[in-house]
Amino acid sequence: MSRKGQSITLSVSEAEKAELEQLALEHGMTWGERPNISKLLKAIARHKLLITPNNNWSAERIKALDTARLALIDAGKMEEAVAIGELLRDRSELTIPFRTEIERFLNNPQPAWRQKIDNLIHRQQPFQLSYRDAAERQWNYTVLHAQIMPIEKREYLVCRCSESEGNRDVEELRHNWSLRLDRIQDAAVISIDKVWIPDLERLAVEFQVYRGLAFSYQRKLDDTFVSEIEGQPSTRKVVRNIFSSFWFLREIAPYWEDCQIISPENIRQRVREKLLLTCQNYDL
Repeated sequence: MSRKGQSITLSVSEAEKAELEQLALEHGMTWGERPNISKLLKAIARHKLLITPNNNWSAERIKALDTARLALIDAGKMEEAVAIGELLRDRSELTIPFRTEIERFLNNPQPAWRQKIDNLIHRQQPFQLSYRDAAERQWNYTVLHAQIMPIEKREYLVCRCSESEGNRDVEELRHNWSLRLDRIQDAAVISIDKVWIPDLERLAVEFQVYRGLAFSYQRKLDDTFVSEIEGQPSTRKVVRNIFSSFWFLREIAPYWEDCQIISPENIRQRVREKLLLTCQNYDL
């Protein structure tokens, strides 16, 4: 008498077993309410389910899908954008940075106010931003230019606004504001009839880097000039268009002994003030 079936043993990890069970559930292969991997394998063997390659999408196809995802986000259609994100996440062709971006998006879809800000920036449309921060303080800005920037592992809305009161930056940069997005609890965003300004306020800062830093210095996006290494000690001159003295000085702070601000004078003065306070802290 022949056997009705034969058993096989699968050597899989717990994660792989969980994925097989999830596939079984998705395709209705269950025993009662529990996923049944055996039914899934039988369905594949009998060609009721087809196995297709997961690495044959072109870069153009993936780019087109991501463009559609971003357009849906801009249009406020988050459910559809999430569906495309899930489709992309399941593909094996994704680069590690792009997969990280998709997973971050799926783990934390944007709130409506953030979607609207992204959409307005994309359209280069000025807007009024009103929001309360975590300390329940009310803030209001008339935004004439804005960019979403990653700074020190956080995302900021860096914007040029009509308002300057309370901004402690140098006069040339006083209309620029850096708003940390994860500190905005909720916001009202309204488009306004004003002219979009092409860029943030900028200030050209000339500085020199010395010794090992002169050799290891890597040109930044906002650098307009980087000289060859010359002199003793080894010196490289850099000119950069900064949008914030606060962020610029934080960047060069670890290299005070290997860096000198040459101009403008108001940025040099800020460095002097910081160094004097440091000397006082150490009784120098």
